[in-house]
Amino acid sequence: MAGTIANAVLALVAGIGIFLIACNMMSSNLESVSSRKLRALFAKTSNSKLVGVGIGTVATAAIQSSGATSVMVIGFVNAGIMSLTQAASIIFGANIGTTITGQITALGMFESAVSTGTIFATFAGIGAFVNAFAKKDTVKKVGGIMAGFGMLFVGLSMMSGSMESFAELDVVKNFLAKITNPILLVLIGAVITAIIQSSSVMTSVAITMVFTGLISLDQGIYLTMGSNIGSCVVAIIAGITSGTNAKRTALIHLTFNVFGVVVFMFVGMAIRLGSKGAVTFGTLFEDMFPGVPQTQLAMFHTIFNVATVIIVLPITKLFVKFVTKVIPDKKNKEDDKHRFKYLDEHFLSTPPIAVAQVRNEVLYMAEKAMANLNISLDTVCSLDLSRAEQFKENEEYINFLNKGITKFNVKLAKLDLSNEDSKYTSTVFKTVTDFERVGDYAENIMEYAEKLQASESAFSPDAQEEIKKLQWVVGELYQKIMQIYSTQDTTAFREAYVLEETIDRLTEHMSNMHIERLAEGTCTADVGALYLALTSNVERIADHFINVADGLLPLVKSSVRHSIKEVKHEIKDEFKSAEESAKVFEEHLDTNNEETGLNA
Repeated sequence: MAGTIANAVLALVAGIGIFLIACNMMSSNLESVSSRKLRALFAKTSNSKLVGVGIGTVATAAIQSSGATSVMVIGFVNAGIMSLTQAASIIFGANIGTTITGQITALGMFESAVSTGTIFATFAGIGAFVNAFAKKDTVKKVGGIMAGFGMLFVGLSMMSGSMESFAELDVVKNFLAKITNPILLVLIGAVITAIIQSSSVMTSVAITMVFTGLISLDQGIYLTMGSNIGSCVVAIIAGITSGTNAKRTALIHLTFNVFGVVVFMFVGMAIRLGSKGAVTFGTLFEDMFPGVPQTQLAMFHTIFNVATVIIVLPITKLFVKFVTKVIPDKKNKEDDKHRFKYLDEHFLSTPPIAVAQVRNEVLYMAEKAMANLNISLDTVCSLDLSRAEQFKENEEYINFLNKGITKFNVKLAKLDLSNEDSKYTSTVFKTVTDFERVGDYAENIMEYAEKLQASESAFSPDAQEEIKKLQWVVGELYQKIMQIYSTQDTTAFREAYVLEETIDRLTEHMSNMHIERLAEGTCTADVGALYLALTSNVERIADHFINVADGLLPLVKSSVRHSIKEVKHEIKDEFKSAEESAKVFEEHLDTNNEETGLNA
């Protein structure tokens, strides 16, 4: 008997291990394959609670991990992108989405002419071959999904075999038969799930135990209810190390699951007392799905989660108020100046989402850098230093983003990314440096404004007009760069290169005009030196903007990339002289003044 128990235990451990590996394999590959859809899905988050439930359900069903969905949600809340009410509804939906694993487990236990284990072992083998030998990244990921799906049932088959061995031992069956207290069963389910950090595994083990007759359906029901509570451990761990709202999100997850268990336990108690023990959850589901114990438990798990969501959804705001009261705002609020707008460490658990958030944060950094450039150019013309403090805050924030995004991106680059995402992350390091340099050159221009004010000097009206025109062109270049960064629009590449060359010619023209003013005596040498330095700084800013576009070329198809490079050289060869460019530009402004708002 000792040998039988030992073999059964080893088979159970091996089965659970294979099942866990399979779940992780499926989850990671599904995340990669569905990355764009996941990004789009979370982007649709609205104030509609039903929409939130739908997003949580679909996302969790797609990536096969309610824990991953919860961590993503905590990341969005921590970054300030998602409200607590929105987060709550998505978490509710995640509990529904996670029941798909139980349904798959039950499906795999139906008898067939060929053993289920053999069928899915073959499926796993085919997937492994595809993953190993496929050249395209997407095909490899699909192979990984197939292999993970097949291994899921291999692990399940091993668990089922071990349970059958236990079921043949009266000692084991008699011991388990004594564990009938619903509260104790819920606690056991919660603890085991917390240890293995997978409610899917706990639910599948319970389904297997019921299927083999090792435990009763009622015992399996309370074990799965406990697994819902245990599944919160991932979110709790994620929330502990995060901000106040992230902690509240984790508490909502825990409160929701505990509430559902408590409600159903009271309902179960009422049914038993009302029928004097003749009717239980187990007998109800046996009558509903006769002869298929695996389906009985899987359906209870699904109905339990759907019913809990239906009960809780109308009172979501009460849950939010409760967690807000339990975890109040700190008296000394954190300084938001040096916090990310889009990034959070928890996104690293879901690389596709993390990549999307890095892109958003880089665009936000570019926005800050451009804002400071506009402030500096406005100030150097008006000599009104009232926005100096705002400029300083922006500059500090740009420096923070440069370091912070780089550190985050280093961690992200080490993860298992798709080829496309991997190429993108490699561009980020140079891009944030370029935007940081834009901020530095804007800082130089701001210093020129301070020097002019201190010396009670100013640029001539003509010089100021030239600066305004240059500012407009740089603004146009910035818009094209943002378009390229967001969409890799090939047309925008050509337009950006034209604008950059225009800026080169305009700054050259401005230098020539300065020399004429210097000769005429309408400009002093000291003021002129600052003017020349300003044009040089703006020209370098344009260079850094175009560097960003050049850095994104690896993301464009090779044929298109080659044509873009050719266009760049053609523009340089065909571009007009500085004076001719200035004249053409003046004509362009005359015909587009109303559209550009340059006069204003």
